[in-house]
Amino acid sequence: MTVPGYRTKTQTLAVGGEDTIIRSLLDRQQYADPTGAAERAGISSAAWPLFGLVWPSALVLASLMEHVVLGTRQVLEVGCGLALASLVVHRRDGTVTASDRHPLTEGFLSENLRLNAMRPMAYCHGDWAAPNPALGRFDLIVGSDVLYEPDQPQQLASFIGRHARPAAQVIIVDPDRRNRMAFHRAMAALGFEHAETKVHSLPGGHGVYKGRVLTYLRAADR
Repeated sequence: MTVPGYRTKTQTLAVGGEDTIIRSLLDRQQYADPTGAAERAGISSAAWPLFGLVWPSALVLASLMEHVVLGTRQVLEVGCGLALASLVVHRRDGTVTASDRHPLTEGFLSENLRLNAMRPMAYCHGDWAAPNPALGRFDLIVGSDVLYEPDQPQQLASFIGRHARPAAQVIIVDPDRRNRMAFHRAMAALGFEHAETKVHSLPGGHGVYKGRVLTYLRAADR
């Protein structure tokens, strides 16, 4: 499929244990920002295509969402990109909102929902540095590879502080970025205790993965 300014591809991936049709950017060379929307959001030309690629950490997070306890919990995916984890929660009839700051994310999400004959899903623009009281609060906040810039640990923790319920869980899949220790400290300041689990392979054993699942918990009485 050709879209003015950039090219895409469609592939079938095992996402959360089920074959899922995913439309993504063709490669990291794609770029188009004719209205300047991405530039205004602080997204450089080099970072522009990152939202639209299938990343190993996103596959790991999607696999985790296959088994996480949902019940009536409200789930938020931050920096969702192609929103693989959100698609899994949505398919399990969980209540999930996908969020990202890239101006094309919502359109790709809508197309992937259509390709998989799934009902519409909640989406909200997610700029961690800007207040968004309309977004509300959540019981479970998840994300993958969201700590790659030095300022992101504090920005993301502050965002979580605004949008996590008093009793909340946060799950971040991190490919061993250097910034996770700063994120641990920022989350501890919000009353979250953390644990780490190393991951050595992609879901289904489809390749090597080097990273960790970072889990944060806060009780209601903290």
